[in-house]
Amino acid sequence: MRILKFGGTSVGSPENIQKVIAVVKERAQKEKVAVVVSAVGGITNKLLEAGHLAAQNDTTYTILFQEIKDTHLSYTKVLTQDKETFAHVETLMNDLEALLKGIFLIHELSPKTIDKLTSFGERTSSMLITAAFQEQNIPAQHKDTRDLIITDTAHTKAAVHYEQTHTAIQAYFKDSKATITILPGFIARSETGETSTLGRGGSDFTAAIIAAALNVTAVEIWTDVSGMYSANPKLVKQAQPIAHISYHEAMELSHFGAKVLYPPTIAPVMQKNIPLYIKNTFDPEAEGTCISNETNGKNNPIKGISHINDIALLTLEGAGMVGISGTSKRLFETLSTADINVILITQASSEHSICIGVAQEDAHQAKVAIETTFAYEIAIHKIDPVIVEEGLAIIALVGEKMKSHQGISGKMFRTLGKNNVNIRAIAQGASEKNISAVIADKDVKKALNSLHERFFEDQRQQLNLFIMGVGNVGGRLMAQIKQQQQYLLENLKLNLRVIGISNSRTMIFHEEGIDLSTWESQLAAGEKADGIRFRESVQNLNIRNSVFVDITANEEVAMSYAHYLRKSIAVVACNKIACASEMENYRLLKRLSKKYNASFMFETNVGAGLPIIDTLKNLIASGDRITKIQAVLSGSLNFVFNNFKSGDSFHDVVQQAKAEGYTEPDPRIDLSGVDVARKILILAREAGLELELEDITNTPFLTQNNLESTDVPHFFETLKEDASHFEKLVSDATSKGHRLKYVAQLEGNKASVGLQSVSAESPFYQLEGKDNIVLFYTERYPDQPLIIKGAGAGGDVTASGLFSDIIRLRQQ
Repeated sequence: MRILKFGGTSVGSPENIQKVIAVVKERAQKEKVAVVVSAVGGITNKLLEAGHLAAQNDTTYTILFQEIKDTHLSYTKVLTQDKETFAHVETLMNDLEALLKGIFLIHELSPKTIDKLTSFGERTSSMLITAAFQEQNIPAQHKDTRDLIITDTAHTKAAVHYEQTHTAIQAYFKDSKATITILPGFIARSETGETSTLGRGGSDFTAAIIAAALNVTAVEIWTDVSGMYSANPKLVKQAQPIAHISYHEAMELSHFGAKVLYPPTIAPVMQKNIPLYIKNTFDPEAEGTCISNETNGKNNPIKGISHINDIALLTLEGAGMVGISGTSKRLFETLSTADINVILITQASSEHSICIGVAQEDAHQAKVAIETTFAYEIAIHKIDPVIVEEGLAIIALVGEKMKSHQGISGKMFRTLGKNNVNIRAIAQGASEKNISAVIADKDVKKALNSLHERFFEDQRQQLNLFIMGVGNVGGRLMAQIKQQQQYLLENLKLNLRVIGISNSRTMIFHEEGIDLSTWESQLAAGEKADGIRFRESVQNLNIRNSVFVDITANEEVAMSYAHYLRKSIAVVACNKIACASEMENYRLLKRLSKKYNASFMFETNVGAGLPIIDTLKNLIASGDRITKIQAVLSGSLNFVFNNFKSGDSFHDVVQQAKAEGYTEPDPRIDLSGVDVARKILILAREAGLELELEDITNTPFLTQNNLESTDVPHFFETLKEDASHFEKLVSDATSKGHRLKYVAQLEGNKASVGLQSVSAESPFYQLEGKDNIVLFYTERYPDQPLIIKGAGAGGDVTASGLFSDIIRLRQQ
């Protein structure tokens, strides 16, 4: 014999009931089946709501009653033509109406009445489904489970009297000749003869109780998903169905929020070693999940990740608890007497405090009960008043094989910490089947996805980008990401998504990732840009592995990095302002990056896509010491002076450099030498020197007229006005066989930048186009420097440098 249970969604419409009939008919061809059914989807909630409204003397309960009645009558019309069934349904609805009217008149809804009220859902659905089978000439017999399952009088969640129950079930099925027996789930009868229930989700339990009594071959729980998943698929899109799981693992997962199975269901079938299958009514061919005595046969010691929302953490602490026996006993007896379920317990080894997790709705009652029990100790200040923290959740890793794998806890907590998920309490049993942590409710989705990525996704990692500045360089970066997304996924197991974009006018966000083939049109129609609201949106989305990418030259944006790093959001920047700001701010960003485990990447600050900073870091890390740096660090200025010949217009050359994207939007930043000064300052700081921007000697080649220009158009006008000045610079150099190069130098603790006329012997003389070159003189390279040379400006190479920094985050 086999037991099949169908949940509310499986019987949620007449069409779905036909699917149930098809499944049962196929199973009944091989063996006898008992079919346990839930109430029609949503009916139990409506019954409870109607009851509470009636108890509050609110006449709107009648509206809900009419909806319940109409639903069942409409089902009856579709499923059967049997007049007797219509009469039975009418009788049940009349009884329900009378019960609700009684509740309304006495203004009371006791647990006993709740059980009687909610029983109408299963009683009616089981009768209708039996009639639907018979309508198709499929012999099916209805049996009221109140005649079979006997409980105590703890209404709404009654305890089963197994000996009496097993005797009744065995006697009935021994005499029954029916191939198909339809039974209402959830309901039972108390030892005093009243209707009782097994708790919400109790239809699963009903199936397990009958299965254990009859020692059947298998139990099938039919629902709207294809088995148990490695995490809640509504929150974790990459969640995977679990083909096989042990009883203990399933019990842990269901206890910690895996709603596909009611936790008490496991015990009866586990005792008899009856396999239990979770199947999908809407995809009956799907494999589903098998729950049995066998443990996970795969390498992954983690079977699933689950969570419970709406948790409150209560802390009882005080010096008067240390070394005092019986404190824990008094605490838990108090909670038991108040009928408060304790979900999680953790106690400090010093015995100074005990933390317990309870449902948030029970928190106030628990606090009052505990403080009443310990009133004397609180009054004499031996114990503090109970501390209550709400808005929490419990997240749990589950797997029987965790105990044989070292480092699971460490990986779990490191992953959560890296994503700025604060842990309020931790609990882990000696059996190591479950590691639980209390976190903020708002962090649940991020925590689930972070842990699932770490333990289930074959080392695949998702990075979620928020890009500020999508002009020339930003646009190239977007194109490069779009081009390489699939390659990164297939070859580096890196899932790169752009979640937010902003330019100076508009900004957009899409939690599931922006379509990079249409981002420009989406951005054009976006909301008004605002740096603070952009940052708040990044933080409020609270997505794992978030990365802020700054492709602006904006000081306000650069000064926001600390806010991102404090929230464990990585920062990738080509904006040089932050790293060239006051030394204290530079130090702060470095400290925050370490403290909050959030990478701060700025390779493109110097040399665009060239690995200049990375090389310098590696030299220092390997124990070498920088003695001197000589460099041409501005691709923009190199482009300008390589293209500026005697007789040319300096104005036109600069205009060309700007148009081709080699300068900042404001070319004065490049031509004033400020940009190069920032770059040599950053290299000096990365080499270990403590310098400020004003410590860099900057010898300008622009005129005072140029430097005092009011805006960019005015600046270009001054270049025309002072054309003779620039002509003299280039002609003087040419007359000596020299070329003009803008050179940065660091030696000792002195740094300078300025235009130089270099001879053919200089390593800078042959530097063409927009190339940069850096010469590192070190203790290991005293005479022949370590040289890095290549394109140091341009949209594509700068975007490529940013892209490289982003990809490197995968290894951080």
